[in-house]
Amino acid sequence: METRDKNGLNKASRTLLLVGILFVSINLRPALSSIGPLIDMIREDVGLSDTLLGLLTTLPLIAFGVVSTMTPLFTKRFGIGNTILGALILLTAGISIRSVGGIFELYLGTILLGIAIAFGNVLIPALIKRNFPHKAGFVTSLYSGIMSLGAAFAAGLSVPLAVELNLGWRGSLAVWAVLAVFALIIWIPNIKRINRTPPSRGFKEAMKKLSGSLLVWRLALYMGLQSFAFYVILAWLPALLIDRGYDDSYAGWMLSLSQATGIIGAIVIPIWAGSRKDQRLVIVSLIIVEVIALIGLMIPGIGMVELWVGLIGMVLGGTFGLALLLIVLRSKDAETAAELSGIVQSIGYFIAATGPFIVGVIYDLTQVWNYALVLLVAIAIIKLILGIDVGKNKKV
Repeated sequence: METRDKNGLNKASRTLLLVGILFVSINLRPALSSIGPLIDMIREDVGLSDTLLGLLTTLPLIAFGVVSTMTPLFTKRFGIGNTILGALILLTAGISIRSVGGIFELYLGTILLGIAIAFGNVLIPALIKRNFPHKAGFVTSLYSGIMSLGAAFAAGLSVPLAVELNLGWRGSLAVWAVLAVFALIIWIPNIKRINRTPPSRGFKEAMKKLSGSLLVWRLALYMGLQSFAFYVILAWLPALLIDRGYDDSYAGWMLSLSQATGIIGAIVIPIWAGSRKDQRLVIVSLIIVEVIALIGLMIPGIGMVELWVGLIGMVLGGTFGLALLLIVLRSKDAETAAELSGIVQSIGYFIAATGPFIVGVIYDLTQVWNYALVLLVAIAIIKLILGIDVGKNKKV
């Protein structure tokens, strides 16, 4: 007789659900990471200023912040499975609209895909809590690893798709709608595998309880500060290296290296953290490596840029996976996980959205990149203080 879990799923159904989750996950970054390498082409074609082009990266982060808290409203009404289905449809539409028209469509599509990705960001941790609570570290590592892989592939393929395959910037961005359609087809059979359970409390009551918890705020700040550091490196690492005298090609490769080592961190760290009841040792170890790498990058005379960039990438990828795992581990059930994921990611992405802008202002005022790196060291120390609390084995 085959064994079924508490949700009534046998091993084959759980495996198919995991495949569905991973196909949703791989779609949560390509629409964002594919735009950066094409900015020059878009500028030449559409004639937008740098500030307005910067909005193409910032708007999705703002959408993440606004939509994340509201996601439990949808899950309480439609269930997690149907909400993810709607998000995939919206993602396909957003990518398509962004790729077909002029300036209005470019921004409308960007906002729509940002909203869609926000739903996915919030709901995957809730699904992991619901269906894979005893393998949370392993499944989170697969999920965060495949997200990082999707981001790296899209960033690397954008220009070749546009130039070598003659698709232009619009065609290059449109390609990722195909991946979203694949995920949609694979997700539909999984909806029936996710039992709808009546919500145990209303949305307002849940938000009131969570926002009154000090642990929730520390977790949200931890998530926000790790994303702040990640988006600063993503936005400004090439400019920092070019300012130090390296050529454009090398700077681009270093950004790719940081993303590649980020995949390793996103896979390895959640497995390590998930195997422990208490995550404080993992958090302290990551901060020590991050601070050493940032100081190494501050002193050009040392050289070894590849080592420092590789370590920073690995730590930021690992910290992202760890932050997602902490949402799962600190929740007592899937409903709490969806609510906690919403509030933590909402606050987190609002903080993250300020990162590239603040560092840009610091560099404009000082013309010295080390001030930005000092800011990242200070943020790492704040993460350490917050992490000592959120790493303890307790529930929200």
